[in-house]
Amino acid sequence: MIRQRVLSALVFIPLIFVTVWFGGPAFSLLVAATATVAALEFYGMRGLSRRHPLTIFGLISILLFILVSHFGGNYATPLPYTAPLLTFVAVFSLIWLVFRSPVKEAAANWVWSLAGIIYIGWMLSHLIPLRGLEAGRDWVLFTIFATFAADTAAFFIGRAWGRHSLAAAISPGKTWEGAIGGFLGAIASALLLAVILPGIPLYWHIVLLGALIGVFAQLGDLSESMLKRSVGVKDSGSLIPGHGGLLDRLDSLLFTIVVVYYYVIWVVV
Repeated sequence: MIRQRVLSALVFIPLIFVTVWFGGPAFSLLVAATATVAALEFYGMRGLSRRHPLTIFGLISILLFILVSHFGGNYATPLPYTAPLLTFVAVFSLIWLVFRSPVKEAAANWVWSLAGIIYIGWMLSHLIPLRGLEAGRDWVLFTIFATFAADTAAFFIGRAWGRHSLAAAISPGKTWEGAIGGFLGAIASALLLAVILPGIPLYWHIVLLGALIGVFAQLGDLSESMLKRSVGVKDSGSLIPGHGGLLDRLDSLLFTIVVVYYYVIWVVV
């Protein structure tokens, strides 16, 4: 399993790095492709096929969030068309279900459909305005690699020294020792990345931001584990050997993208 994780990282990390480095439409396309795969996994967790009306509506709505973020104006006032888009999604998803869903399943289907749109489309779309900020390339790399460091530290420290369960009802394998390791790993990686990446200011805020990543990365991981457990699946998919589905790798990042973006525009800029 560890060997598969390492090999998968060697394949995906260079692709991510190159796309983030050059930015532009290629970066937005990568975000859109990532959102598409994650959305198919998310709706598939509930047993919905790729051709199911809810999956199609959810996927279209998610891609609209990515599209709006690409053409969305001032990066310091993010996604000015988000409120109308959220309104459209809430209203038309219900209208869609009037004609497409059995009445007994309508409430659950609406909640799951809307959850996928917000969870993947809205949250992941923050990557694009983050990349568009001054020094945005460095901030995106900082977010991705600090989050990966938190996940990796939590995994290996929990595997080696984990004794006390963190949330047994949600994810029996996660421990407090691993959580502390992930928290400290995020802070250490944040400091290291601030030294390596010229656009990241090295001052006390970086320690706080690293701590926030260390907390929210693990909350994101636990949140997706809770969703998977609620529908009775172990992994969101099998795309990435040793990791599961793409959504299993994005769960932490979906939370930390939002945290870093708003921290940068409210505190740093």
